[in-house]
Amino acid sequence: MDVSMKRRTLLKVIVLGDSGVGKTSLMNRYVYNKFSEQYKPTIGADFITKELLIDDKLVTLQIWDTAGQERFQSLGSAFYRGADCCILVYDINVHRSFETLQHWHDEFLKQADPTDPDIFPFVLLGNKIDIDGGSSRMVSDKKAREWCASRGNIPYFETSAKEDHNVDEAFLAAAKTALTNEREQVNIYFQGISETVSEVEPRGGCAC
Repeated sequence: MDVSMKRRTLLKVIVLGDSGVGKTSLMNRYVYNKFSEQYKPTIGADFITKELLIDDKLVTLQIWDTAGQERFQSLGSAFYRGADCCILVYDINVHRSFETLQHWHDEFLKQADPTDPDIFPFVLLGNKIDIDGGSSRMVSDKKAREWCASRGNIPYFETSAKEDHNVDEAFLAAAKTALTNEREQVNIYFQGISETVSEVEPRGGCAC
């Protein structure tokens, strides 16, 4: 095998939050560097991919977008299962979208059912900081950071898909957090495998 061929890692990232907070806009800005003023609600679920290099490792981010409307919440555990990171998004100008974050957080853990929910990686994005130069802001930076701190120090970014502010940084943080978590899970898995193998190893002699 060519040494220049790097092992590729696929990371599944799910973006959750109320309808209209800018989930699709953030994804389109990050993957395609595009922004549209026209709002088109996402129906059901969709994903886009982006490749990046992290610490000399090829990573393919598979970013899943879901509609925030209540009626689409029954996407089922298959949608959430196998996720490596969850990005929660709210609109800093709409207090209600901040209040529902806990619901999205809990819904994700319930549906995804990760091995260790206490350490599962989340990233929080406070989007639309460009609106009215910040004068219509309803959720303070301090309040958002307190919410993150009380839930295991979730990384927090204030973003603007329109102005392309902090978007790359936020998704990169999500990818790095997911990679760290993946390594920990792999170590636990292989530790379990090696223990099982040592138990069934023949004690010598022939078993034919």
